[in-house]
Amino acid sequence: MSYQTVLADLKTKLDTETHVGEWLVIDQERINAFAKATLDDQWIHVDTERAARESPFGGTVAHGYLSLSLLPYLAARVSADGPRFAGAKLAVNYGLNRVRFPSAVRVGARIRARTRLLSVDEIPGQCLQIINQFTIEIEGAPKPACIAETVARIYFDA
Repeated sequence: MSYQTVLADLKTKLDTETHVGEWLVIDQERINAFAKATLDDQWIHVDTERAARESPFGGTVAHGYLSLSLLPYLAARVSADGPRFAGAKLAVNYGLNRVRFPSAVRVGARIRARTRLLSVDEIPGQCLQIINQFTIEIEGAPKPACIAETVARIYFDA
């Protein structure tokens, strides 16, 4: 697939849901590992006994940024098998336009991401800029864990 073919294909998918990911369980081990990696060891995340007693959630909850950091996995964009877009040599995160955390993810909950393509633009140098809206759902919850608008750049060989 060429750069132009990928561009044409993406344009047909504008403002549509392009992917629904698999469910992932958020366990205490993952929360603790994130706390250790980020040095964010607030009790509401890592102290199971205190969180059971004092937290309005009845136990520990995941960091909002843990949910956000799982987007590449939840959206099935990270793969050792090759790029998501045929012919692409490189994909990079370019930034975030908006992020909200409407609901806490309780330990043991299952989450998944739904992806909606908002825009695709050509950038000089055989590059496409893609803006997606990701909604990280919590199984059985009325509100999502995270809604994030991400900006990615996909580079192709000239």
